[in-house]
Amino acid sequence: MGFDTGDDAAVWRRPDGGATVSTADFFPPVVDDARLWGRIAAANAASDVYAMGGRPLFALNLVVWPREELPLSLLTEVLAGGSQTASEGGWELVGGHTTEGVEPLYGQAVTGEVDPAHALTNAGAKAGQKLVLTKPLGTGVITTAHKRLPPDDLDVEPLASAFWSAARQMCRLNDAAATAAARAGVNAATDVTGFGLIGHLQVLCASSGVGAALHVSAVPFIEGAAELAKRGFSPGGTARNLEHFGRFLDGSSPRLDLLADPQTSGGLLLACPSGSADDLLAELESSGHDAAVVGELTGLVAPGRIRLVGEGGV
Repeated sequence: MGFDTGDDAAVWRRPDGGATVSTADFFPPVVDDARLWGRIAAANAASDVYAMGGRPLFALNLVVWPREELPLSLLTEVLAGGSQTASEGGWELVGGHTTEGVEPLYGQAVTGEVDPAHALTNAGAKAGQKLVLTKPLGTGVITTAHKRLPPDDLDVEPLASAFWSAARQMCRLNDAAATAAARAGVNAATDVTGFGLIGHLQVLCASSGVGAALHVSAVPFIEGAAELAKRGFSPGGTARNLEHFGRFLDGSSPRLDLLADPQTSGGLLLACPSGSADDLLAELESSGHDAAVVGELTGLVAPGRIRLVGEGGV
């Protein structure tokens, strides 16, 4: 698995019959706290391995650091955060590479393994399957508000509560969700990151040759995200996502800005056999996930198209 369907990670079949999963991800700070940024970036990097049905084994740190502008003590905190997440997820940090640049960047190149017979792909979805989203949306709009608002506003409710809710979601690994997906017989998945929900769903549908009905009222959002979006705190990526993926939508919704909100360390979007969707949802909720069935895949909509249902949709 590689370039053909824009899948989440590369999967390399080994001579011993197993398969290796490889991915890399890094980005500038999304929060002010250096250690928290490290935790989020590491969780985000490993997410692609979980989206392929695999488990991370080891990783290399990837760092760009403006050492003339920021002290190395801050970088130590970032790396400590990445190490904390790796420890929580059970993978080893075995080195990495650091270079200088004008903007700080951090992430990891993660290597994992997967059973080829049970590898998940964004091209395996089938009509009739339910769409299960394992994390609520809104991290993009919330972190954007956190960056733009004056420091005195950051500890004032409801922004403070929304920010820490978003931080908890971004730090949450997708390991338990991937395990639950395997037990439920899920055969197609993707993680929801920079393209937003509608973008990653559209890629999954186009790769699988199916359409989707997305029930907007069923999509979970982090508390406070809708209000911040109304106040104009959507990141620039939202408009780009709508410009590119909006042409694949049938219908509209007042919540389009959140459906296209670029996520950092977002949840998994799972194509689940309809008969096991309830059991999958129950297992996810028992492990603390704010998960929901948000729609279904269908042959009644043209391949690659998404019909918005409810909340102003058709």
